[in-house]
Amino acid sequence: MRHERATLPTPKSSNSFWHSEPNEFLLGHRTTEDLPAEADIVIVGSGITGTSAARYLAEDERANGKSVVLLEAREACWGATGRNGGHCQPLLFDRGSEVAAFEMKNVDAVRSYIQKNNVPCEWREVSGCRTFWTEEVMKEAENEIAHLESIAPDLAKHVKIIKDKEELKKHRVSPDCVGATLTAGAASLWPYKLVTFILEKLVKDGRLNLQTNTPVTEITSSDGKHTLHTDRGTISAKTVVLATNGYTSAILPHFADLIVPVRGEMSALLPPKNSTLIPDSYGMVAALGQPSNNDDYLIQRPFDGVPNPKGHLMFGGGRGAGLPSIGVSDDTIVDEGAAAYLRSALLKVLELDGETQGLKELEATAQWTGIMGYSRDDHPWVGKVPDKQGLWLCGGYTGHGMPNTTLCGKAVVHMLLAEEAGEDLSTTQARMVDNADLPQSYFLTKERIERTRERFLTVQQQDEQGVHMNGVV
Repeated sequence: MRHERATLPTPKSSNSFWHSEPNEFLLGHRTTEDLPAEADIVIVGSGITGTSAARYLAEDERANGKSVVLLEAREACWGATGRNGGHCQPLLFDRGSEVAAFEMKNVDAVRSYIQKNNVPCEWREVSGCRTFWTEEVMKEAENEIAHLESIAPDLAKHVKIIKDKEELKKHRVSPDCVGATLTAGAASLWPYKLVTFILEKLVKDGRLNLQTNTPVTEITSSDGKHTLHTDRGTISAKTVVLATNGYTSAILPHFADLIVPVRGEMSALLPPKNSTLIPDSYGMVAALGQPSNNDDYLIQRPFDGVPNPKGHLMFGGGRGAGLPSIGVSDDTIVDEGAAAYLRSALLKVLELDGETQGLKELEATAQWTGIMGYSRDDHPWVGKVPDKQGLWLCGGYTGHGMPNTTLCGKAVVHMLLAEEAGEDLSTTQARMVDNADLPQSYFLTKERIERTRERFLTVQQQDEQGVHMNGVV
């Protein structure tokens, strides 16, 4: 079974709540009227990955004097980062201790930037409450946590298992739930506002040429240079970073089976009248008959101190109740089956307070879709594209980008600048692993591509067989 290539981002898209307060400076922004004919470095994609790469290039003295152009197919941050669930939650027992430590480090890096720059993006420190709705998925989580305790007790101490019904009640979880895990160090935020804050700062500081509404249709390479083709002309560069996540195979066809677009559903729901803020961010595993490999996810916006302070319940998932979503890169539609599930599910899985009597579903102020990039081996792909000198890739977060993307963007910048300075790539990567700058399992290598194709079912097959790939955006 082979996956078809992703399509390019559609010119229009469903209306994300996160875009309801757009950054006026960046709407339609083109730093120069014409597309430059060339640049030292071109980044494709203006989500958290591409923006982080641009930021770390601006902060690294090795890139001083280099011209950096960022191309975006739509408006700035109009893809997955502008459409996700607003989580920044490390998953500590899903993918190994090396990954868990990296995700915690990534959340710290995001927190640090927001606090240092006083970014108005509704950053809220919470615990991550993951609820499990069948004995089977609860047992699996307990086994994974026991393993983490044996190999990395310093990480395991951040995770607590809750099964007591009274304790679950404190976290507003329905008594029908089998159990939950509580993870310290999570947060919720308005991701679009963080990314556009960084982009606006880079552009105004003269460190970035941003070209929105400029989709890249293909890349051709010759004489050590890459030429990116757009409907506004071409731009050439020795170094290109693809921060294209679910859309990657539209430009790199041979990645079609490695990073697969998957459509996810999101909603902004009005809480019951006179209700109070829920204490945590939430994931729901196998709730209400949903497949155990399709998590639902929830954060809540503030009730005060921000524009439009209505405490919206930002709830996503419901993939098992909707249309087929694997291999879909069209986010123009709202999936009504998944949307209906999301409007009603919270009244069953949580003990919401306020006026809930007789309430069958919550009112949605916005419902939309976004395109995730599912990795065939469940790890992001970060590094140089094999046999393509100067072409770098950073994507494939399997719906779990916010706790990974900032430092993945930093890692790809470090690798490309080290290589430009004459350092052997494998030496750089070994040092990065030693310094916990990137997990070994994230590096993009020819060997990993071959191993993944040999050992792993396709993303479609894994989904059909219920293999757990974390769709927690």
